[in-house]
Order: sequence, then C-alpha cells, then structure tokens
Amino acid sequence: MDLYDDDRIQDTPTPKTMTTPASRPLDQYDWIRIAQDLNAQGWALLPALYAPADARTLAGLQVLPDPLLPPLASLRADLYARLLPVARAWASALDVDVSYPDDLPAYIRQNRQSGQTRSLSTIQRLHASGYQPLLQHADGARVFPLRLTVLLSEPGVDFTGGELVMTEQRPRMQSRPMVLPLGLGDGAVIATSHRPVSGAQGIYRVTERQAISRVRSGERVGLDLMLHDSP
Repeated sequence: MDLYDDDRIQDTPTPKTMTTPASRPLDQYDWIRIAQDLNAQGWALLPALYAPADARTLAGLQVLPDPLLPPLASLRADLYARLLPVARAWASALDVDVSYPDDLPAYIRQNRQSGQTRSLSTIQRLHASGYQPLLQHADGARVFPLRLTVLLSEPGVDFTGGELVMTEQRPRMQSRPMVLPLGLGDGAVIATSHRPVSGAQGIYRVTERQAISRVRSGERVGLDLMLHDSP
C-alpha cells in the first residue's frame, strides 16, 4: 500500500443540489460492544450504516452542505451523544483538562468560542492513483477524540485498492498498521488522534493516524463526519 507518494486527493468538483438519505438508526447497534472495541483497538465497525442504494445516492453529492441537511445533521448529533461516554472516559484516563457538554449544539458553541468555525465533514473522492496520506484532525483547542467514516462505493466493483488504514504509535514501540474491512455502506468510528491504553506501568497515551492507500482503479467515495470543527 502506497501512502506517501505525490499523487494525492483530487480537486473537489463543483457542487450540485441533492437531498441526503437517512442512515440506519444508531439504536440498532450494540453500543456496549462498540465502546469495548474502541477501548481495545481504537476503531469499531457500524456494518450497513447505509443501504447500498442510499450509499450511492449520498456518493452523488459533490460537497456536503454547510450546515448539514437534517438526515446527516441528526446522525451527527446522535453519534455525539452515543460516543460521549467514551470521550469523557478517555479524557479522564489521559488526565486531559477538557469538558464535553451533554449535546452537540453546546459543544459546537464551545468550538465557535474557541475560534473553530470551519467544518471538517466532507465527501472525499479518490480516483486512480489518488490516496490520502497519514493524518490526524487535531487542530484547535476543542478536538473530539472520535469520528465517523463511511464507504460510499463498492470495493472490487467501483474501485480497487483504497483501503482504510490506521496506524497506532505506542511509546518505545514501532507503529502498528491496521486495515479496516469496509464494504459499501459500512461505517467505522475511529480515534481522531489519541487514546488511552492500559499497560504494565498504568495508562499511557497512543497516537492514532489514518490513511487511505493508493486507489489502483476506479473511484473511491467516502463520507467523513467530524464531531468538531477546525480553526
């Protein structure tokens, strides 16, 4: 998988008007298991978050509207509420001086007060030879430790290559790569930048980064739904 070459993400085309479909209700998932997966490995799958036809409809958006349309806005708010216990537990374990309000509108107001006004949520398109280098979304004083990514095209049919890769850097250890097994319409909640891990000497902080390997053919389309904004 090539993560560091020069052929990067293509320019975003001119937007077009389109409604956004609704996702599978989040209450249909096992959030105890999801929290366990996040604590154990820094990511958790949400299989079939979008039905195949709805995923392809969402992929037809060239850019996300700002503010988000109601189905995506509702998904974002519900996701924030369900991930809030994990975010608070991670902040406490890492002894981070940060507060997460009980609902997303209050948290976004904190973002605005901190000068974070630029939406990070996006529809990402990668064509043949395109890729996303390893990155984090950790700019600003208010950084939510988790985010959602959804695959909106079908591996092996719409594109080849383009695997979602996470790396985890633990103290005094080499980075550990992980390839997330996403299909059309599948979502994954992933760590944004850092998370706590229990070790023999107690809790320590690991650094998480994400990349998308080089697309070998076709077009890979994905949704990145962030729970904080950028300066």
